[in-house]
Amino acid sequence: MTDTPEVLFVCVHNAGRSQLAAALLRHYSLGRIAVRSAGSEPAEKVNPAAAEALAEWGLDITDQVPVKLSTADVAAADVVITMGCGDTCPVFPGKRYLDWQLDDPAGKPVEEVRPIRDDIDRRVRTLVSELLDARA
Repeated sequence: MTDTPEVLFVCVHNAGRSQLAAALLRHYSLGRIAVRSAGSEPAEKVNPAAAEALAEWGLDITDQVPVKLSTADVAAADVVITMGCGDTCPVFPGKRYLDWQLDDPAGKPVEEVRPIRDDIDRRVRTLVSELLDARA
């Protein structure tokens, strides 16, 4: 792992779960962790309910654009966190892989996205502690 660990969040559409996780990790790591997100089949735009759920906490992801997962994204990452993308994520030896089983917020109202956001928030806080404590 480099001086600045790099985390890649991957979900199918890169519109909900991975965008929530990336925004929260950027927020909590204060630039001490490099963050990327991508999707195996990216949507055209970020899930509006996910954006609204984060906006309630003062975080804005409306300017984010879902992107297609590339082999280069995985190669550059120290930690790859998948969220329902199955076997579409390339596997590289020596990488740390985590699979977060999370409900997909696609098509759900913000009331149903909040618990997903909260679950991701808990996981991201733990990840930040693990990665930054490992560097200390």
